[in-house]
Amino acid sequence: MGILEKIEDIEKELGRTQINKATMKHICALKARLAKLRSELLDPAKGSSGSGGEGFEVSKTGSARIALIGFPSVGKSTLLSELTDTESEQAAFEFTTLTAIPGNLMYKGTKLQLLDLPGIIEGAAHGKGRGRQVIACAKSADLVLMVLDAAKEGVKNHRRILERELEIVGMRLNQKPANIYFKKKKDGGVKFNAGGFKLEAFGDDPERTVKGILQEYKMHNAEVLFREDATPEQFIDLIEGNRKYVRCLYVYNKADVISLEEVDALARQPHSLVISCNLKLGYDYLLERIWDYLGLVRVYTKKRGSPPDFEEPVVLTSFRHGTSVESACRQVHRSLIDDFHFALVWGISTKHNPQRVGLAHELTDEDVLQIVKKTNTQLKKDKDYNARVQAHYDAIKTKRKSKGKLKT
Repeated sequence: MGILEKIEDIEKELGRTQINKATMKHICALKARLAKLRSELLDPAKGSSGSGGEGFEVSKTGSARIALIGFPSVGKSTLLSELTDTESEQAAFEFTTLTAIPGNLMYKGTKLQLLDLPGIIEGAAHGKGRGRQVIACAKSADLVLMVLDAAKEGVKNHRRILERELEIVGMRLNQKPANIYFKKKKDGGVKFNAGGFKLEAFGDDPERTVKGILQEYKMHNAEVLFREDATPEQFIDLIEGNRKYVRCLYVYNKADVISLEEVDALARQPHSLVISCNLKLGYDYLLERIWDYLGLVRVYTKKRGSPPDFEEPVVLTSFRHGTSVESACRQVHRSLIDDFHFALVWGISTKHNPQRVGLAHELTDEDVLQIVKKTNTQLKKDKDYNARVQAHYDAIKTKRKSKGKLKT
């Protein structure tokens, strides 16, 4: 029996199993088994169903990547052509776009990459169409724009279908990982602590249910601590360790063909907005929401005795590497962390201007940052100074040797 058949059998068994506290252990074990099989199906190294986990070859540019996902003929190509300098092929028939088409979107002086991905269909997660390639490429995005047809959504329910396809491949839209401590051990059995939470989703005996899930993964020695109430799915996601948590905006296109009442109802849904590519309506609000969901922060650097450089800001993001002074230093050059003494910051994040801060200080949008490095005398007092000098010398020596080999 193949992996797809096993997945189908487990899904059928889950569908006919009555949900109550007595059957929760069995249901959770089935969900763990289902998650394992789906991981094997998507990972060519584990599964036996062939490849299909690689995305389109598109080099990443700009400060963030935004992926356009949706069913065929919903207006993704039109949206890319309107917002960027790239012209994506548009037509009245479906499947016009057959590969990933990148475009650069300039907003607030920041370059963002917009990817127009081919339309996907129901069953894409299991390999239908080019679904796996599209979803694998979407996993590399910092934000997903799910483009939907406002006129068909009430009948087709495309939003729920796409959410399910992305959920199957391990993408979690607008979610955060559960606050659970989990560590595998060599011996000692399973040590379980609920941290004072009831964990009602795990049934009458949460500890027994957790151990049952771990047994499906052949883990008999581990430490588990729930720091908040969670679901079995969230615990399974933690064990799998390959989930992608990404922000998502639901963009309902073709607002010009529905009534005002329908537009209002769609716009009031969580993480949703309504636009019209035909009449070019809602673009400004869409760009504002994209910026907010990406959590981007522009930091302008300043040298001592010189005005700030407002042309090329250092762009940080709260969802990827953080917005601290340390994150800004690492983005400029890694060596700045070793030589860092203190920083001067002008902006909203400070109580007075300038304010002397350390590496942990959190920056806000349009702050001005001046980094003050240690003097040579201060550097020599560092404990690792000799080791750093030796490492620098070894790197130069290796570089010279490699150059000599190339000449010969």
